[in-house]
Amino acid sequence: MNQVKQLENPFSASHKIDFKSNIPYYVQLTAHIREKIIKKIWNPGMQIPGEMELCEEYGVSRTVVRQSLRDLELDGLITRRKGKGTFVAEPKVNESFVQKLSGFYQDMVDRGIKSSTRVLHLRVISCPDKVAGYLQIPLETKVVDLLRLRYVEDEPIQMVNSFIPFDLCPKILEVDLNDRSLYEFLEFECGLFIARGRRYIEAVAANDVEAKLLNVDRGAPLVMLDSISYLEDGTSIEYYHAVHRGDRTRFEVELLRTRIQSQGRELDNAEIENLPHSDNFPR
Repeated sequence: MNQVKQLENPFSASHKIDFKSNIPYYVQLTAHIREKIIKKIWNPGMQIPGEMELCEEYGVSRTVVRQSLRDLELDGLITRRKGKGTFVAEPKVNESFVQKLSGFYQDMVDRGIKSSTRVLHLRVISCPDKVAGYLQIPLETKVVDLLRLRYVEDEPIQMVNSFIPFDLCPKILEVDLNDRSLYEFLEFECGLFIARGRRYIEAVAANDVEAKLLNVDRGAPLVMLDSISYLEDGTSIEYYHAVHRGDRTRFEVELLRTRIQSQGRELDNAEIENLPHSDNFPR
């Protein structure tokens, strides 16, 4: 019986550019580099050859190399650091707490991701103007000022500054919040159940302090998250300002449209509870 010879992948990492092909050179080069990354020939965090090295290795122009690298960067496979070179991007951490009333710590635990927290400061201060506006409390109100740095797999990912009215939870000054959920402490030790919240997302550039703590360059892209949380009676319990590394973070939001909403009627609480969930969707 004649055996059919299996065709080799023309984009295999062991091949060079096929200059006789109708496929654009930059597309072929992108495929070569992508395969090296996918097959872990080039591992996350590894610096890849520079533009001139790639030109010489593949026999293409600098324009071709730059187009290829631009496409790979847009796909999130590589990251370019000014003055340092081009590196294989670390995998992004999916975060879903933007749509859930859970914190970063619990979100990572639910996903089985190793995370840790370092408390940078925990103190009581007079409420700043911005915080008073979000929490709708007088300026002279004493608030707990909690600043934490969050890690995933020992790499800094998020810096979050929380503000909580001190009178609602004075015992917070006595607790060690390193590697512990703030929301779990508030609920089970202070009797403060967070029932609803509002969160705002914005893209920002890292300032000097953020860059140093998150181990990124000044001006690197960050995802900013501002959040206000409320108790069941409508009392404002927490305002936090968080910045997440843009190169390592991706927010996950699930959207639902119901027939009731298409008819112009809002859902009541019972109907919301019965909505289908996609916890089993691949992440």
